[in-house]
Amino acid sequence: MHEPPISARDLTQNFVERVCALWRSKQRPIIVGLCGAQGSGKSTLAQASKHALERQGLRSAIVALDDFYLPREARLILSLHIHPLLITRGVPGTHDTVRLAECLKQLVQPGFCDLPHFDKAEDTRTKEQTRIETPVDIVLFEGWCVGARPQPDAALAAPVNPLEAEEDKDGVWRKFVQAQLAGPYQNLFVSLDALALLKAPNFEVVFSWRKQQEEALRARTGRGLSDVQLVRFIAHYERLTRWILSEMPARASWCFPLDDHRHWLAELDSQALGAVSTARGPV
Repeated sequence: MHEPPISARDLTQNFVERVCALWRSKQRPIIVGLCGAQGSGKSTLAQASKHALERQGLRSAIVALDDFYLPREARLILSLHIHPLLITRGVPGTHDTVRLAECLKQLVQPGFCDLPHFDKAEDTRTKEQTRIETPVDIVLFEGWCVGARPQPDAALAAPVNPLEAEEDKDGVWRKFVQAQLAGPYQNLFVSLDALALLKAPNFEVVFSWRKQQEEALRARTGRGLSDVQLVRFIAHYERLTRWILSEMPARASWCFPLDDHRHWLAELDSQALGAVSTARGPV
């Protein structure tokens, strides 16, 4: 039986306490990964945590994986030369991992870092950048597959949904995604000092969460995906999302299980309800 759901404020406080404890133990700039399915609240937690850290006198920066999507023109080239499904942003292989690696490195060294911005409504990177004086004390690196590990090769054989069955019959797309995750992305994730997971109760809830995001985008810009388009879009993420939900909780530094409404279900162990744990080290 689950404990009662905990508020977002309590979740933020708990997360910030753990991050601060890790920073004090390291006595140097740290990079904390924040993983979670689409719509799970990663960006909200990251922003709230940044404000809380700054109130404590700690300089922090948020690195959003979504801001490093390749522009549509670059993904078009991938779709023509490797597989048509790569036109859709999201999976490993559709991010600028070179620039992302540079930014993560710059943020923990003296100097400055220019963080890019991606316009999801226009589906391309904007000309705007955010310049940050470095080093910062804490980097919050958030994204839906941050810290993910590749699946066993045998798991790629069977499609997980109609998108894979009908549009990736020979498995070229999913094998490419697997190779990217096993290569450039693991080279990024080795820099993490800790990994936190906002654990969705199941994959099925992701549609309703992501639909809420799409409705907010439509209200702000007048553009957004229909329900039919959204189902197809989420199918691109399904394989790795299911794998993360099954594989990552056992090895994440901190795991925060959520209910269908994104309320934190307090862990039933000594790390729950504000108890500060020590991260398990690099992931």
